[in-house]
Amino acid sequence: MKSALQCVCILCWLALPLAAGSVPAAKPEEVGMSSERLVRIHEAVQRYIDSKSICGAVTLVARRGRIAHFEAHGVMDLESKKPMARDTVFRLASMSKPITAVAVMMLVEEGKIRLRDPVSTFIPEFKEMKVAVARQTASPPAQGQSAREPEFYVVPANREVTIQDMLTHTSGLVSGGLGARQASKLAPRGPNATLAEYIPRLASVPLDFQPGSQWAYSGTAAPDTLGRVVEVVTGMTYEQFLQKRLFEPLGMKDTFFYPPDDKRPRLVTLYSRSPQGLQKSPNQDGFSTKTFFSGGAGLMSTAEDYLQFAQMLLNGGELNGKRLLSPRTVELMASNHVGDMFSGKLGRPDKGMGFGFLMQVVLDPVASGFRLATGSYGWDGAYGTLVWVDPKDKMVRIIMMQTQTPLLQRDFEGAVMQAIVE
Repeated sequence: MKSALQCVCILCWLALPLAAGSVPAAKPEEVGMSSERLVRIHEAVQRYIDSKSICGAVTLVARRGRIAHFEAHGVMDLESKKPMARDTVFRLASMSKPITAVAVMMLVEEGKIRLRDPVSTFIPEFKEMKVAVARQTASPPAQGQSAREPEFYVVPANREVTIQDMLTHTSGLVSGGLGARQASKLAPRGPNATLAEYIPRLASVPLDFQPGSQWAYSGTAAPDTLGRVVEVVTGMTYEQFLQKRLFEPLGMKDTFFYPPDDKRPRLVTLYSRSPQGLQKSPNQDGFSTKTFFSGGAGLMSTAEDYLQFAQMLLNGGELNGKRLLSPRTVELMASNHVGDMFSGKLGRPDKGMGFGFLMQVVLDPVASGFRLATGSYGWDGAYGTLVWVDPKDKMVRIIMMQTQTPLLQRDFEGAVMQAIVE
């Protein structure tokens, strides 16, 4: 059995040099990992494939600047049984957010944006924001009556919403509270909507709380607003900026807001779970459109493409001689900026977690229960994608799937941790 496992590892490693990215491959033992123990990643993923929780996944682990594990599991479509491939394209959903944070910080380094700048400096409609406050109701609904929608009134914001508020989910903009209800009353985005057309309309929505006073997830509104700020500052569409300033320098050839026709066959099928098993989602493009470049959820990519981005962060802002950020800026992004306000949010642990710029940060792995080193940072996506950048162990860990499965993410983290042998 042991020799069979070793053969599997050797075959996987031999395939690694075929990768197209700039991060090279290595035998696991060359970077302090165990080939035999890395097999447990596949075993963990296979359990979820066998239970029909997911159709397949791609997993990738890089350490000390070299790929130690890169494997495709299962199929990318249940009907055709097309095998999952390592260059399969996934909808990143919220794993788009760290890319938006880097885009903003590049402009901060150039002096074109300041973290404490009011958003209204770039989008005037955000100048005089209001905050929704719950109105006291005289009595609860009578027995048999349905609960009434909470009533509220608005008060002026104590201060303007800043760029840093948007980066840390402390803006209160469409973050699930009373004010967010008003966003649903806006005229819906048309099929050809753009950030330039839609984002100023969000300024009419009351904030859910006073800026900076709470942490609440602004899934698309805040990061999409940041994307519009990038457009205003640079004179480019957000798509053009990312392509020119991030994707091309990093060699990310398979990252985009909408799949070109020649790459659509590599797009994995999107499924959701139901009592009848995995069901094909009716909207296979997710948050992706040809005109609305969502900084919060719109990007698509491959595991290897995203590795180039994550490795750049792990390297302190540089990859292959091309520097996007300074090490101090990356350190700032990966620092906790919200005190203990993030703990216990979005199903995260009650302790040991902080939040940086559109990424979570592990402050205490013992308290958090995550199988990660102190200082690890990253984010996941609604469809199951996940990235962790681990400066202490010099690692990048990526799992890509298209059905949200948090338990598999935790099992993946554990399988990677136990494979570190030095």
